[in-house]
Amino acid sequence: MPKPRHKRIRLKLLPLKQYLGVDRKDPIRFYRLPIIGRLYQRRIELCLEQLRGGDSVLEIGFGSGVSFPNLAEMYQEIHGLDLSADVAPIAAMFAERGIQTNLRNGSVLELPYADKQFDAVLLISILEHLQPSAQNTAFSEIYRVLKPGGQLVYGVPVERPLMVFLFRLLGTDIRTHHFSTEKDVQAAAELVFGQGQIAPMRGPFGLFGQVYQVGNYSKHQ
Repeated sequence: MPKPRHKRIRLKLLPLKQYLGVDRKDPIRFYRLPIIGRLYQRRIELCLEQLRGGDSVLEIGFGSGVSFPNLAEMYQEIHGLDLSADVAPIAAMFAERGIQTNLRNGSVLELPYADKQFDAVLLISILEHLQPSAQNTAFSEIYRVLKPGGQLVYGVPVERPLMVFLFRLLGTDIRTHHFSTEKDVQAAAELVFGQGQIAPMRGPFGLFGQVYQVGNYSKHQ
C-alpha cells in the first residue's frame, strides 16, 4: 500500500524577539542562522505535515510556542505542556495575535489530562531527552490521553556524526542532553501503539544522510 502524501507546510515564524517565556537553552535563538536555522525549522515542518487536524491537539514540550500559528490553522483547541516554560507570557503573547492556547507546566511521564481527551499529541525533539527506561511510561501516558483513533506525531534527531558536529559548533555536547536514540524511541512507540510510519529528514541540500525522523502513530479504535 502506498504511503499517504502530505501537504508541504512552511513554518509561520514570528520575528525572534517576539518569543517570550523561555531560557537560553531554547533553540529559538538558532532559527535564523544559515543552514542550521533551516534544519531547526524543517524538523517542525515535517512534524506538522504528518498531522491530520481535528478538534484538539496537545503539544508536549512546546517551548516558545513556535508551532502554534500553524497548529491554530489545523485545530480548534491548542493545549501545551512544558516542564519549564513560563506559560503566562507565552499564552498572552499568542492571545494578542488571535491564537488562544491552554498552557501548563508538567511532565510527559505524568500527564495532567483526562483519558481520551485529544485528537493528536505532538512532541518535537522531546523524547530523546528521556532515559530509555522512561520511554514506555511516556508513550503509555500519551496513549491514555488520546481519543480512540487519535494521532501521535513525534520528531527525534538521528544521531549521526553531522548531528554531533553541529551540536559542538553550538557549544554543547549531545550526550549531556540526549539519552535515547531514535531506535529507542521507535521501539517504545511500537510497543505501545503498534506499527506506525516513519518519515525521514535528510541533511542540508540532501547531504549527510538522515539527520531527523518523524514518527506517526494512531491509537487503536
